[in-house]
Amino acid sequence: MSEHAPSEAIQSQYLTVHLAREEYAIDILAVREIRGWTAVTRIPQAPHYVLGVLNLRGAIVPVLDLRLRFGLPREDYDATTVTVIVTVAGRLFGVVVDGVSDVLDVAADAVKPVPDMGTAVDTEYLKGLTAVAERMVLLLDVDKLLQPQDAQMLEAALPAATDVKAVA
Repeated sequence: MSEHAPSEAIQSQYLTVHLAREEYAIDILAVREIRGWTAVTRIPQAPHYVLGVLNLRGAIVPVLDLRLRFGLPREDYDATTVTVIVTVAGRLFGVVVDGVSDVLDVAADAVKPVPDMGTAVDTEYLKGLTAVAERMVLLLDVDKLLQPQDAQMLEAALPAATDVKAVA
C-alpha cells in the first residue's frame, strides 16, 4: 500500500525556465521542443512582444519574448537564451526565455493559488505557485500568453511577410 495520500499521487510535470532571475514553469504536456535562440522574421505591426516568426520544419511559428510579454526590459540574447516551442489549442508558438533548467514533478496539492496582488501586478499569466526546496516557482498558464486577437493578427499578416527582414 502506498504511503502517499491519493491527492499526492496526481502529479504534473513542468519544465522550469529562467526569466529575469525568477523561475517559471511550463506544463510539460504543452512543450513540443526546446531550441537555441535563432533569428526570426519580423512581422509588420505585430504586438511589441511578438518578435516575429520562424520556420519549424515547414510550420510558421510565431515567437514572443516572455520578458517583453511580462513588461520586463529586453536583454541581449546569448548562448543560454532558448526558444521553447509550445502548443496551445492545437497551435504552435515559441516563447523566448533566458534559459531552461530541469523538469519538476509537482503534486496537485502542492500548487498554491496566486495571491491577489491588487491592480499593480498582472498575474493573469500565472495558474499557481509551488515551493521547491527553498524557492518558489511560478506556474505559467501558456493558454493566456498569446491572445486570440494577436494570433489572428499574425495569421492575417503572414501572407504579407514575404519581404521582411530577419532580426536577432
